[in-house]
Amino acid sequence: MEVSDQRLTDATFADLALPLFDQLYNFARWLTQDTAEAEDLVQETYMKALRGFSGFQIGTNFRAWIFRILRNAFLTSRAGLKMVALDPEADDPPSAEPTPEAVLLAQANRETIQQALTDLPIPFREILLLCEVEEMSYEEISQVLAIPMGTVMSRLHRARKALRTLLVDKFKGVPNAV
Repeated sequence: MEVSDQRLTDATFADLALPLFDQLYNFARWLTQDTAEAEDLVQETYMKALRGFSGFQIGTNFRAWIFRILRNAFLTSRAGLKMVALDPEADDPPSAEPTPEAVLLAQANRETIQQALTDLPIPFREILLLCEVEEMSYEEISQVLAIPMGTVMSRLHRARKALRTLLVDKFKGVPNAV
């Protein structure tokens, strides 16, 4: 969400920050693996962002700015990133009633994917989360992670390749899995 100069001068912190609450919470939940910790992290992010809002540069990307605050707050509170399980309630229910076999297979696949994500190195996990889950552009990811856009593209390519390799290895010998 690019913020125009005029909109920023007319907008309050709440106008810009509150629409991002769900996205920030989801990212925090992925990082912390804990609901209470995620809530605390988002609260800390909003406090830091509000304190620093006067220093926010007009014409820059507010979404990337606040995500970077969240990420930095998390990194300073931890020695390293942990991965959270995908939220099974986040999936839309299928339109037709699934068979018990289909439910069991879907759950097994979800757990396998969650484990593969957990097995990825930290830089790969966070870039996949920002790109695939938060649907950030390369430019926004570059701003959040403070890395060049070329590095974003390269790291994302390697992360996807590593995830694919992990999944192929995990699904070997499972009929109709891949």
